[in-house]
Amino acid sequence: VHLIESGGGTVQAGGSLRLSCAVSERTRSKYAMGWFRQVSGKAREFVAVISWTAGSRTYADSAKGRFTISRDNAENTVHLQMNSLKPEDTGLYSCGASSIDTFLPVAPRLYEYWGQGTQVTVSS
Repeated sequence: VHLIESGGGTVQAGGSLRLSCAVSERTRSKYAMGWFRQVSGKAREFVAVISWTAGSRTYADSAKGRFTISRDNAENTVHLQMNSLKPEDTGLYSCGASSIDTFLPVAPRLYEYWGQGTQVTVSS
């Protein structure tokens, strides 16, 4: 499974960005997809996750009400719409794929595949 993120950039506080994660067409497995943020020198931090069917979503407290995760399985893409961005949202955003289907995984160790990430910088 190959994951490629895009959509990062530099925005002012209060602005919006839409991140995308393209999933390789070779996979036919059913993966939950998550977004994580990492700041230099710190561990990966959970942001949001969506189930294979898109019927379930979970967000980090810091993302609730501002971020929306969605997926289009026909297009093999996952999106993270980020509104009302804050400087503390700055980091490298990576998408991950998890084969767990009994609950929504929020721990990075539960994800088998990762993309390289896309940088998001929010200026004050």
